Amino acid sequence: MEKHRLKFVIPSMVVVAIGAIFMLRNNYPEVSMRDGVLITLFATLFSGYIAYMLFPRDEEKAPDSKSTNSRKKN
Repeated sequence: MEKHRLKFVIPSMVVVAIGAIFMLRNNYPEVSMRDGVLITLFATLFSGYIAYMLFPRDEEKAPDSKSTNSRKKN
């Protein structure tokens, strides 16, 4: 996994996990602890997967065709 993608994937997963815990505790107290942990876990993993797919890859840059070594001297 590239470092560039990790800069965005990990924080988005943390935000989703915190949001899921907060929402489950405040809005849905009838959800059991085990089910809340499973919901939070799968929501976090799913958001990480989506973020990984959406953020662009670091592609290698093609060599410049106008390099100084290939110029003809007059």
